[in-house]
Amino acid sequence: MLDKLKLIAKQFKYEFEVYRLVWRHPETPRLAKWLLGIAIVYVLMPFDLIPDFIPVIGQLDDLVIVPFLVYLALKLIPQTVVCECREKMKRERDA
Repeated sequence: MLDKLKLIAKQFKYEFEVYRLVWRHPETPRLAKWLLGIAIVYVLMPFDLIPDFIPVIGQLDDLVIVPFLVYLALKLIPQTVVCECREKMKRERDA
């Protein structure tokens, strides 16, 4: 179980770094950069827009809103940019 959690954390860190590279890429559309920025800010906010004491919805907001924002951003970004950034991360990881 602990190994699985470590693997998930490692994959999350890897994906975060890929999205950071995508965000900095000059061919990334401005709207996609905004959506990724909003997703990061939402995760790091010290308070929730939908309080956790509201049953079900309060706990699920982070699990739905952030992936949805990232999904929308990735739909707007050219696939070549995402592939280029993933390749760069792979080269850095393997080095």
